[in-house]
Amino acid sequence: MARDMLIAIGEALIDFIPDKTGCDFSEVTSFAPKVGGAPANVCGAYAKLGGRTRMLTQLGDDPFGHKIYDELTACGIDMGCVSMTDKANTALAFVSLGSDGGRTFSFYRKPSADMLYSPENIRQEYFEGAYALHFCSVSLGDFPMKEAHRKAITAARKSGALISFDPNLRFPLWESREALIRTVREFIPLADIVKISDEELGAITDEDDIEKALPKLFTGNVKMVIYTCGSKGAYAFTKKERAFAKSEKVRAFDTTGAGDGFIGSFLWKMHRLGITAGTLSDMSREQLAGCLEYSNKFCAVSIQEPGAIASYPTADEMDAYMR
Repeated sequence: MARDMLIAIGEALIDFIPDKTGCDFSEVTSFAPKVGGAPANVCGAYAKLGGRTRMLTQLGDDPFGHKIYDELTACGIDMGCVSMTDKANTALAFVSLGSDGGRTFSFYRKPSADMLYSPENIRQEYFEGAYALHFCSVSLGDFPMKEAHRKAITAARKSGALISFDPNLRFPLWESREALIRTVREFIPLADIVKISDEELGAITDEDDIEKALPKLFTGNVKMVIYTCGSKGAYAFTKKERAFAKSEKVRAFDTTGAGDGFIGSFLWKMHRLGITAGTLSDMSREQLAGCLEYSNKFCAVSIQEPGAIASYPTADEMDAYMR
């Protein structure tokens, strides 16, 4: 069986995008619902580029849950392993956008259906043909979904898939800042790839300099660190090589899902290069730079449109943009 499927575990939710930018919540008069959630977005990016993807989550048996299910299915994501529940509603996130496209979130998930997804939902056969498992920190709180992550990571590694972790810090969702950072540090060693942004580096590593932070990030199974700096470009590090790629100069309309699109397209490009969990450490500087450049261009297209998955380009659109 071809090892080509990206699997993501975690939240799938509705992002409510405001009708105007450059203002706070009190000035927004209406919101448009867009399917989102970081793990779902990563699947969406990989799928729109032509890859096979599978989502592991739980949705509320409500109109929003059915909207997510239908739209992600239409996007080409395998939703056959997703469960529906009447025990909690689908998670919602209301977004306000600054003049630079930067976001502020207000979440409705106390609890939400995804949080109640349990280890019993995870089966080894879900990971047959898996290229990578991707996860974030939003669903690693003290609820069943955290243990589902542990079981999924174990199953993915047993199947030979590489493990990708984007902490994607959302402090308002946690009882304390310390609890989130402690949990992120607990899960970093379980991943092969860790993606971290310049806004998150200090909180996670207690270092503001990536060079000083790298020894703290290369721990456990970690073989690659991806460091994104928004408009200032992105870096990729292995223990042998490093590379940098500049960001594209475009006007950002909405940065929602930009980081998710970055890692989704990065994993897609790695797969196209034939990079596996076993060869990850041996990527050349040219390969690293090529993946970074591709993902920077992917994000440049995405942030000029509203929403996350809806704004992601297809492989054909990327080919045209690269030309």
